[in-house]
Amino acid sequence: MVFNKNAVHSALFLLLSMTMIAGLYVLLNAQFIAVAQIMVYAGAIVVLILFVVMLLGAELGETIPSWLTVRNGVMVLLALIFLTVSGTSVYDWLYSTQPITGAVTDELIAQQGSAELVGQSLFTEYLLPFELASVLLLVGIVGVVMLGGWRFVQHRQRGE
Repeated sequence: MVFNKNAVHSALFLLLSMTMIAGLYVLLNAQFIAVAQIMVYAGAIVVLILFVVMLLGAELGETIPSWLTVRNGVMVLLALIFLTVSGTSVYDWLYSTQPITGAVTDELIAQQGSAELVGQSLFTEYLLPFELASVLLLVGIVGVVMLGGWRFVQHRQRGE
């Protein structure tokens, strides 16, 4: 996806990547997260990216300069440093000597189901982040619609 020169093909490869991640969630027995992955990321976000790519005319196949530049090398180095630091902190958090406390146990998941527990925690404990994410997606959708309308008006004024 990253090294493809055609923006539309890159977006379709992103769709394939998101679908493969959903397949990994299915293998981990997290069906609700897999369906959410398909609906939210593979469905909405990739379609939004495709609309923007097509509206901006990036699918016309403009030549892209070589990606081997000093700037990109610095970005790769900074990304590796960031991933190392964040990976180390996650590893320390997961394997700390303190036990992780929580009300979700294997018995509770077997009794109620993982989808019901995710929905219950999503609409009680994590309601504010859920609503903020929905507002963020709504702003993105409104932005794409406004961009499309603006581009349509420009084309009509030029007589295309």
